[in-house]
Amino acid sequence: MNDEQGIYCHQAEQYETLISREDYQGNLQKTITAILPLAGLSVLELDAGTGRLTRLLAPYAHYIIGLDLSLPALDIARHKLSQAGFDHCAMAAADHCHLPVKDDTADLIIAGWSLCYLVSPGTDELCPDWQHSLITVFKEIMCALCPGGTIILIETLGTGFERPHPPEQLKNYFQWLNTNGFSSTWTRTDYRFASLSEAVELTRSFFGERTAQQVVTNEWTILPECTGIWWKKDIEL
Repeated sequence: MNDEQGIYCHQAEQYETLISREDYQGNLQKTITAILPLAGLSVLELDAGTGRLTRLLAPYAHYIIGLDLSLPALDIARHKLSQAGFDHCAMAAADHCHLPVKDDTADLIIAGWSLCYLVSPGTDELCPDWQHSLITVFKEIMCALCPGGTIILIETLGTGFERPHPPEQLKNYFQWLNTNGFSSTWTRTDYRFASLSEAVELTRSFFGERTAQQVVTNEWTILPECTGIWWKKDIEL
């Protein structure tokens, strides 16, 4: 189990609290809809987690299928979607390396803070076969994507920074995307916490002691976050 799976399986409720604090400016939805008008699209979401992106896309999409391996995270996602009245969203347990959908299923396939774990499993180390793993996933995506469809990838470009400061272990991955014809942009998706104590607790749990100390030193209840968005139509590798 990698770090991502451990968080979703054992800290799903706390993780949902963390991500509910992110992007209080609403920049992520604005950026996605500027890249691709979502009205009427069929959407397949990889590693949907607790449904954060699902809930952003749901008011626009025709339907959404969200996939994730974590049952606790999916339970939260289903509950939140039901509360919001989004009955056109279905969540299912699945690995993004083996998509349980028919060919030509989705106009949009989106993966948020997800494929990076194929490159680096939450540490400073690179997976030795990360390019092969990415190609495997993209082959699945190419089958599931409708002709003329779009893939959107969302990844961190630095927590605690006001300008993009990509993690060192992900720079080759981002360059790989650029080399393979992805367009990209970035936006701020800052966290706004209810209190300094909450900011310290959540950043320590999910970002580590260094970020937590940065929060303490700066007395941050708003933690800067830079987020990158990559997209491509008619994907080929």
